[in-house]
Amino acid sequence: MDETLQKIIKDLNEAAAQHDAAQQDRLDRWRVLEPDAGEFLWFLAQSISARIIVEVGTSRGVSTLWLADAARAVGGHVLSLDTDADAQAHARRTTTDAGLADHVEFRVADGGSALASMPDGAVDLLFLDAERPEYPSWWPHPYRVLRQGGVLVADNALSHPEEIAPLHDLLRQEPRLTVTTINVGKGELVALRR
Repeated sequence: MDETLQKIIKDLNEAAAQHDAAQQDRLDRWRVLEPDAGEFLWFLAQSISARIIVEVGTSRGVSTLWLADAARAVGGHVLSLDTDADAQAHARRTTTDAGLADHVEFRVADGGSALASMPDGAVDLLFLDAERPEYPSWWPHPYRVLRQGGVLVADNALSHPEEIAPLHDLLRQEPRLTVTTINVGKGELVALRR
């Protein structure tokens, strides 16, 4: 990761911390990915040579930047889905400023509907960072779209365990998944499709 991208991510994290501190309603917060969680995703994506990455929940695009840089390293691409067109417009500008626009497609769409329309085994890495209570209603698509050797990562596994628990339970019931929680950022629920 080059210094320009590191600075963009650092500046976004600082701006988000300042913005979010002034917001009473959590839905008004930017809710960007923490640096250690971003580094984990960046490393994981490259480790599994993730060429097709799907992100559900763009927010301000911090996770998009981490994933796009990893995708660039392995010749891959990120599809970033969010229902908030304004947030996606901001993330698109930031991605362009970082020189990563060729590695990301932004789409204003519901994550569950988008996953339902994807073919079986089409995704190398699926990152869920949207409204956690919705994830179970998307089942079985988050599992179905993963290729063998593909990985699902859901953010906020430790900060909001009660909201992640239904997804965790669904993942644990699937015998072809290995599931764990990694203590980085706000906790990452990770499932590997064997």
